[in-house]
Amino acid sequence: VQLQASGGGLVQAGGSLRLSCAASGFSLDYYSIGWFRQAPGKEREGVSCISFNGGLTYYTDSVKGRFTISRDNAKNTVYLQMNSLKPEDTAVYYCAADLYYSEYDCKHGMDYWGKGTLVTVSS
Repeated sequence: VQLQASGGGLVQAGGSLRLSCAASGFSLDYYSIGWFRQAPGKEREGVSCISFNGGLTYYTDSVKGRFTISRDNAKNTVYLQMNSLKPEDTAVYYCAADLYYSEYDCKHGMDYWGKGTLVTVSS
């Protein structure tokens, strides 16, 4: 299981970015996908996740109303649209996969991880 997050970059506060999580070598169709982030000196945090068919989603409180998770199984990709970005959103963002969906896993971690992408929000 190989995952690759992309789409990070430097953006001003109030701006937007869209992160992508692409899978290679396997189909995402049966996997729940989560986005996690880790800021310097802080613990990893579950940001958002989506069930295999998109029917269930989770958002941590600090991103509700600003971030939207979606998936395109035909493209084997999951997206995280991030709007109204704040400096406190600055972190390395990782995507992860799990065969099962649970809010606990959305918060704490999943079985398979990809390399992260850095998001920096300037004030």
